[in-house]
Amino acid sequence: MTSAISPFDPVTLGPLTLRNRFIKSGANEAMCLDGKPTKALVKHHRELAAGGVGMTTVAYMAVAKVGRTLPNQIWMRPEVLPDLRVLTQAVHDEGAAISAQITHGGSFVTGMKVRGRTISSSAGFNPAGALKGNFFQRAMTGADMTQVVAEFVTAAELAREAGFDAVELHMGHGYLLNQFISPLSNRREDEYGGSAENRVRFPARVLAAVKQAVGRELAVLAKINVADGVRRGATVEDAIVTARALQAAGADMLVLSGGRNVESTWFMFGSNMNRETISRVLKQQGEWVTALMMKAAASSEPKVDFREMYFLDYSRKIRAAVDLPLAYLGGTKSLANAEQAMAEGFECVVLARALIHDPALVNKFRSGELTESGCDNCNACVAYIYHPAGTWCVHNPPNDLQLNTIPAAAVD
Repeated sequence: MTSAISPFDPVTLGPLTLRNRFIKSGANEAMCLDGKPTKALVKHHRELAAGGVGMTTVAYMAVAKVGRTLPNQIWMRPEVLPDLRVLTQAVHDEGAAISAQITHGGSFVTGMKVRGRTISSSAGFNPAGALKGNFFQRAMTGADMTQVVAEFVTAAELAREAGFDAVELHMGHGYLLNQFISPLSNRREDEYGGSAENRVRFPARVLAAVKQAVGRELAVLAKINVADGVRRGATVEDAIVTARALQAAGADMLVLSGGRNVESTWFMFGSNMNRETISRVLKQQGEWVTALMMKAAASSEPKVDFREMYFLDYSRKIRAAVDLPLAYLGGTKSLANAEQAMAEGFECVVLARALIHDPALVNKFRSGELTESGCDNCNACVAYIYHPAGTWCVHNPPNDLQLNTIPAAAVD
């Protein structure tokens, strides 16, 4: 399939123009220490920028300390600005843009104990937090909502101060804003629950506030699910309602993902998790109980074989329903896949595993050196978000562990 638009063409998203339409997805790097980026994270994103992406996304920057899911994740506060500026400057020096994925975990806290009950759309037992003793969650009040909106705004303003070009509000995968959108989590009976229109009301309010605060300088994106992928979860029809509400709230682009971290990782990745590798890495870190639980979860998953462009049918329906820019995500492995995404009307294409395998993939596509990624979708890279050296492709040389122990702004 051909198109007049090439994935190598520039694209404008609100106040931001990207040099091309390839975006590195926000995917947990595990290259932070005490809530700050390390030199490993700078190296990771500099290599992606040098490799040709139009924009790279720094994953999971929590808007509050209690919004983290893992203890070392970046959380936005003034003290982290020097390290973030080193990171953004490194990417800009290679000619690419950089986006801050800002979010709050809510009740999805898998890596540490949180004092008191975690916040969520609804109260009750919290299976995602049980392994760390976060057994129960409470329904957010109006005051909680006002506070969380303010935290997102402050995080976006700090991202602007740190030199980021965009912020991406993560509204998928089971994190706090998705806990409102998805009926798997949202059992509210007020104006924030029930219909799909009501369930997106709070996330849209967050985005509108962020847009008002930073939208003149930064592109404001949102990552949403095309569907949850399981029975009783959000459907693509719900996703259309979400997309329309976020368009009305001022989003400059939506990144279309899918699936939930607890209920449907196989749907998210278009293939089964590499439970053996995850179990081994967790055991190396002394997380024996978590490793056993992860391995047991595999027995309840459907068997899913990877196929390219696995979210395309869902994403097409959203493309037909809204006018704002959309980024296609899900199983893009080749230049032909990226060209098809453009021909289907998507403004950008988002990749993670293929770029972890080869950060220079975009340049190799452009030069003709490669037309297809060598990633075999083994999903072992996902396991290394639990490793002290950070995520890496197991077919490549391992990461330098020492780099992940040094803050980004530390003087060599």
